[in-house]
Amino acid sequence: MSKKKHLVVLSGAGISAESGIKTFRDSGGLWEGHDVMEVASPEGWRRNRTLVQDFYNQRRKQLLECEPNLAHLTLAKLEEEYDVSIITQNVDDLHERAGSTKVIHLHGELRKAQSTLDPTLVYDLDHWEIKEGDKCERGSQLRPFIVWFGEQVPMMDLAIELVSTADILVVIGTSLQVYPAAGLVDFVPASSKLFLIDPTSPGVRLNKKVVYILENATSGIITFGKMLKSEI
Repeated sequence: MSKKKHLVVLSGAGISAESGIKTFRDSGGLWEGHDVMEVASPEGWRRNRTLVQDFYNQRRKQLLECEPNLAHLTLAKLEEEYDVSIITQNVDDLHERAGSTKVIHLHGELRKAQSTLDPTLVYDLDHWEIKEGDKCERGSQLRPFIVWFGEQVPMMDLAIELVSTADILVVIGTSLQVYPAAGLVDFVPASSKLFLIDPTSPGVRLNKKVVYILENATSGIITFGKMLKSEI
């Protein structure tokens, strides 16, 4: 039996938007009516942590009403034929709920909480709300397990390692404008196949040979699947 090719997926907000999850970059820098720096920065947390907690509580509640879409489900099904690693910029759990088994989250996970004292203390949430007074085992307040603007991205090294071993990289639902995640394409081996699924991708210029699929996530993944069968 031949070894499965390593298919690495870099997914962004566009794939989750089709499941009804709103994104801030499509609304003038506002996220559900808030300036992103109010709700996605350490400074915002220090200024008004009640606002920040409520914001993510509402995002968590919204997530419970959303389901994986065709793009999520198709990527999960590709594990039958490929060694699939998903690197997502999204904080939802739709890839996992679709059945993908190897998912790393660059920007944190909405359905987890972390200690404000010790960021290595991370807890799964079985409910949608983090309340004032909910504390870690060391006695400090819990906060959203989200990588905010200005914070280090702890999963970047693993993401770079995965991309650097990719036989195929598919970028889906992201405009490649957010760094450091956008820089991951620089680590793709020269011999690898690189696909970019995004209706705005003509505005993205990479110093690599790229197959552009100018479609949204759910229709683009179907086109991508056909290309896999015919070209690879």
